[in-house]
Amino acid sequence: MSSTVHSTDEDHETKEMDIRSLSSSRRQPQNAPHIHKVGVPPKQNFLKEFKATVKETLFADDPLRPFKDQPGSKKFILGMQTIFPILEWGRSYNFTKFRGDIIAGLTIASLCIPQDIGYAKLANLDPQYGLYSSFVPPLIYAFMGSSRDIAIGPVAVVSLLLGTLLQNEVDSKKDAEAYRRLAFTATFFAGITQATLGVFRLGFLIDFLSHAAVVGFMGGAAITIALQQLKGLFGIQNFTKKTDIVSVLHSVFGSAHHGWNWQTIVIGVSFLAFLIFAKYIGKKNKKFFWVPAIAPLISVILSTFFVFITRADKHGVQIVKHIEKGINPSSVKKIYFSGEFLLKGFRIGVVAGMIGLTEAIAIGRTFASMKDYQLDGNKEMVALGTMNVVGSMTSCYVATGSFSRSAVNYMAGCQTAVSNIVMSFIVFLTLQFITPLFKYTPNAILAAIIISAVVGLVDFEAAILIWKIDKFDFIACMGAFFGVVFSSVEIGLLIAVSISFAKILLQVTRPRTAILGKLPGTNAYRNIQQYPGATKVHGVLIVRVDSAIYFSNSNYIKER
Repeated sequence: MSSTVHSTDEDHETKEMDIRSLSSSRRQPQNAPHIHKVGVPPKQNFLKEFKATVKETLFADDPLRPFKDQPGSKKFILGMQTIFPILEWGRSYNFTKFRGDIIAGLTIASLCIPQDIGYAKLANLDPQYGLYSSFVPPLIYAFMGSSRDIAIGPVAVVSLLLGTLLQNEVDSKKDAEAYRRLAFTATFFAGITQATLGVFRLGFLIDFLSHAAVVGFMGGAAITIALQQLKGLFGIQNFTKKTDIVSVLHSVFGSAHHGWNWQTIVIGVSFLAFLIFAKYIGKKNKKFFWVPAIAPLISVILSTFFVFITRADKHGVQIVKHIEKGINPSSVKKIYFSGEFLLKGFRIGVVAGMIGLTEAIAIGRTFASMKDYQLDGNKEMVALGTMNVVGSMTSCYVATGSFSRSAVNYMAGCQTAVSNIVMSFIVFLTLQFITPLFKYTPNAILAAIIISAVVGLVDFEAAILIWKIDKFDFIACMGAFFGVVFSSVEIGLLIAVSISFAKILLQVTRPRTAILGKLPGTNAYRNIQQYPGATKVHGVLIVRVDSAIYFSNSNYIKER
């Protein structure tokens, strides 16, 4: 007697098991079981078959279903609501929701203003460009986005990535104008990349960057960002342009005897302790969520006032000096649409756009699941892409969803994307009237704000969980982490993507197999390693292959 291999789904409870036993002897045809023939699917012409395949692959959710059998006017309304979701949920908007949104908007505005100034410096841009990026993009997103909780603006990781990649092409100190133009060009192509993925429904491509790789990359980027801020925290004048941990620490301790400024250290360390303590209070008691949200703004106000009255800037304390007053100027003519910088801007934009998209979609999905509503990934990509394209034309650099701000937005009781509009309005007032007051803001306080913001990006719990669940995923996580910390952001990103693809190929070509046994008292068959009570069927080996069987793994499965 020979055994037969069956492939079944683990979650599918088999009502009947058709166990086929093929006789080893052809001389006993009377013992052969009844064979059920597999029906041949009806023939289709090539175009129909191709159309069905494309629809199943890219349009599985049938997005045009609501438009079927509708009059022209209704189709137009549905089309406008698809592009601008605010037209759909805006009809049921009321004062109760507005009250929640205005409180949330004011809270995230108090957090975003000091952060934006710091993040702009991280991207090697003047402080006002960070504020510009929290004025126009959130307005666009509020009309086109489908998330109720996400807060839009510059973020630490994308700012560092953009600053590093742009600095490799143009020196921000020697040629600031060319650097800014390349930043706007990269932002334009970041938006084009994001919108294209959404329009052609290719959002599944970002899923190739595994969660483990993202955790490692974000953690490594957070360490790198924090180390970069030691320049501002210690008042160091001459600092390395490299981002790896060895070069940064060598630069920090190499200037310890002559390059550190004690007044700067006192200001920076004092307010960093205050910010971390404020975070601790907010985490300890959820009712005080507003404490860590408003702490950065309080720090900026107090430190600016302290520097102004003591004139600490005369004693070596570095200050912001000047922030351009007024709203975003047009930058359409500054984008490179030809020349050698076009390709460089495109390459940097694609990388920054994909990272920004990965972060925004992950944040959006997290809060959507917490509030139990559906997030349309493709709409999100189109919204994020459009806001960055428009942003590139209005002096903004790449904006995306900020986790720290989105968490505050959620805790503050936001109801819709109107909280982004409120935040944008506060940033508008700041640009118009308040920016001159930031003249004496010390760089040390901006460094402290950034360090306190990125500490939360190092997710130890997630790394430990990944270690427990899948050792290969943990290697991907650590590979991305050490690649960023010991080499550069680009190398870390390359390692993250490479290991993610390697895992996909490994799982496809070497799928897991499990021996199944019958659970007593049921007709269900389960993995005998997961269910010790499952019993094997005498004389028959039942095997489940955890993958589709095709040319790349057929030989492995046969040998297995």
